[in-house]
Amino acid sequence: MSTAQLESITSAAMSLPERERAKLARDLVASLDGPADASVTDAWDAEICRRINEIESGKAELLDADEVIARARARIRN
Repeated sequence: MSTAQLESITSAAMSLPERERAKLARDLVASLDGPADASVTDAWDAEICRRINEIESGKAELLDADEVIARARARIRN
């Protein structure tokens, strides 16, 4: 592809409405990642379900954002 062609495509893309530019950007970035690995997707699905079950059963300790940030800052200082 020539520089002129690339500039033409870029110009056309920049003239799109924001929502369409965002979708195009997501699609372009996703195309760089290669095909999705089904085993990774399955593993994440299982992990998400496990975490939801822990939250719903009360096994997970939930913290608010301020508490998490305070703990992180304390660890960094020490």
